[in-house]
Amino acid sequence: MDLATYFEAAFLGFVEGLTEFLPVSSTGHVLLVGHFLGFESAGKSFEVLIQLGAILAILSVYFARLWAIALALPSSEKARRFVLAILLAFLPAAVIGASAHGFIKSVLFESPQLICTTLIIGGILLGLVDRMKLTPRYTDVMDYPLGLAFKIGLCQCLAMVPGVSRSGSTIAGALLMGTDKRSAAEFSFFLAMPTMSGAFAYDLYKNRDIIQVDDAALIAVGFVVAFISGVFVVKKLLDFVSQHGFMPFAIWRVVVGTLGFIALSIWG
Repeated sequence: MDLATYFEAAFLGFVEGLTEFLPVSSTGHVLLVGHFLGFESAGKSFEVLIQLGAILAILSVYFARLWAIALALPSSEKARRFVLAILLAFLPAAVIGASAHGFIKSVLFESPQLICTTLIIGGILLGLVDRMKLTPRYTDVMDYPLGLAFKIGLCQCLAMVPGVSRSGSTIAGALLMGTDKRSAAEFSFFLAMPTMSGAFAYDLYKNRDIIQVDDAALIAVGFVVAFISGVFVVKKLLDFVSQHGFMPFAIWRVVVGTLGFIALSIWG
């Protein structure tokens, strides 16, 4: 495998880490960039497995808080309710993701036109939600009711379609159901941990027979770069959202989707 392929893997890892926690669809970006680079991975496993780097980015930044929650579990009802809320929110995606895995990977992942379309539509919807004058009732993720968490988890299932965005669907859904912008983004962070870990483990299991040594090397490169860029985003995103909202990401989605359509019309 030539050096250029490793540079492509590193660049895709950078894109993954940079966009995973933004409401812009990391999978959509990675698939689109990979399409125009001519990058191919066995069973589209690279695009899913490098998300482990982003998972570890959250764990590294939130380790102290996660450790405090773990220590509080035996004595704190609030901590136990929070963990249960995350698990309930994760459940719908786990069920649908496992049952529709083949269709998602073999059909939805193979359509750059679909990705461009969902990027644009999702950007318009995210912009509309951001401009709404909503009155938040929940400002602390530790206080989210279980029912609210489960509904946010249902919203996350929309992201099975590449280009929709896991964080974008959960954040928009949370805002419409009464959360503030900062806590909505933070809940999306926490929900990403079981969701992305589950996707990683299941995809690795399904593709265990087709991943070769060269594939593993590319995945390792993408993983490391995704971790580095993911740490930067996790540290900066909440403050950015608090100051600027989600409109910049909505505009970005529309621009990328439009440029994607133009590029597809020229190069195919």
